[in-house]
Amino acid sequence: MPELPEVETSRRGILPYLKGQIIDKIIVRQPKLRWPVDKAISNVHGQIILDIKRRAKYLLLQLPNNWIVIHLGMSGSLRILKNPQKAEKHDHIDLVLENGVTLRYIDPRRFGSWLWANSLDEISQLQHLGPEPLSNEFSAEYLLRKARNRKVPIKSWIMDNHIVVGVGNIYASESLFMAKINPNRKVNSLQLNEFERLVASIKQVLTKSIKQGGTTLKDFLQSNGKPGYFAQELQVYGREGQQCLICGTEIKSQKIGQRNTFYCEYCQKE
Repeated sequence: MPELPEVETSRRGILPYLKGQIIDKIIVRQPKLRWPVDKAISNVHGQIILDIKRRAKYLLLQLPNNWIVIHLGMSGSLRILKNPQKAEKHDHIDLVLENGVTLRYIDPRRFGSWLWANSLDEISQLQHLGPEPLSNEFSAEYLLRKARNRKVPIKSWIMDNHIVVGVGNIYASESLFMAKINPNRKVNSLQLNEFERLVASIKQVLTKSIKQGGTTLKDFLQSNGKPGYFAQELQVYGREGQQCLICGTEIKSQKIGQRNTFYCEYCQKE
């Protein structure tokens, strides 16, 4: 599933082609995605794209009076086509600009979505989300307040979008390793200095991944069709049985909250 760095990479990739451009038409070939594509999207014509923003893993296309909210789901991706290309089986939506450029949405599993709204307050999926991990609001002090009386594993907790958005499974494992925090530690056992390390690690890991263009493990490709390269930088994720790059101890894996978790028993002592 595309995570926050992949979605941010997609946003940055399509922004120069879409911002300030006029929509000629939107072709919806398959309206049955995770939620039905609103007919209003098919009727968009002559509207300027004012901006493309991101909230959590949602892309927000700002029109003069409306919003198109895109989620890539499990296998969705966006491509910029500078010239017309025949649509393939999984090419479900084309946003065609007056200058001839097309934004194509591809989604083999059809678990993504294109939502229509007059205001972002109408989109229930955007309500009750935690802060963005790269914002100033996301801090050690914030986590310490939220952690009071919580006895869940820290790995599951930082993946909760109500706490902070966009820290998916890969980035949770990598950030905890960098912060030297065992993924099984109960949230309320962490001290302020540990949260400081964790916040710094999350910001560093996500920033680096965005610069590398995301993490291509299975399905993700950037808007130019090239893969993300952060997978080459992974320290623990997917490295079960291999030596820790810091101490040489064998990397372990276990299920925490139904998700595979990778860690070093020595570097991340309980």
